[in-house]
Amino acid sequence: MKKVMYACILSGIASGFSPAVMSAAPVDGATVFARNCSVCHPINPPPKTAPPVTSLADRYHEKFATKAQGVAHMAAFLKKPDKSKAIDVRAISRFGLMPHIALTDAELTAVTGWFWDQYNPAMGRGRGMGGGQRRLMNQ
Repeated sequence: MKKVMYACILSGIASGFSPAVMSAAPVDGATVFARNCSVCHPINPPPKTAPPVTSLADRYHEKFATKAQGVAHMAAFLKKPDKSKAIDVRAISRFGLMPHIALTDAELTAVTGWFWDQYNPAMGRGRGMGGGQRRLMNQ
């Protein structure tokens, strides 16, 4: 029995089966989003069954001065969705509180960083083109 076990271990080592070789590849935030979030969240308006990514990214950029702050808040919300932690309470009244989605810490870091980067200042800070300023046609 010991000989069989040693043979298995040696064949595993010889074939490159070692912890160093098995280290995980970096997690891609866009892939995590596509696999776990895109069913409900579209990238751009109109909304599906949850707010669009660009609209939420805009809200995070309004509320948090740095990417680190925004990503930390978003990761905490994703770990345990709670209305009191929501960045946009109106979205919860419209769509409901999102369900918990089990993600690893690496996936959370990747998807929240990717999400933050989806902010597009040309979108007008979430209030339509023009940054929320009204423009009259004959001015």
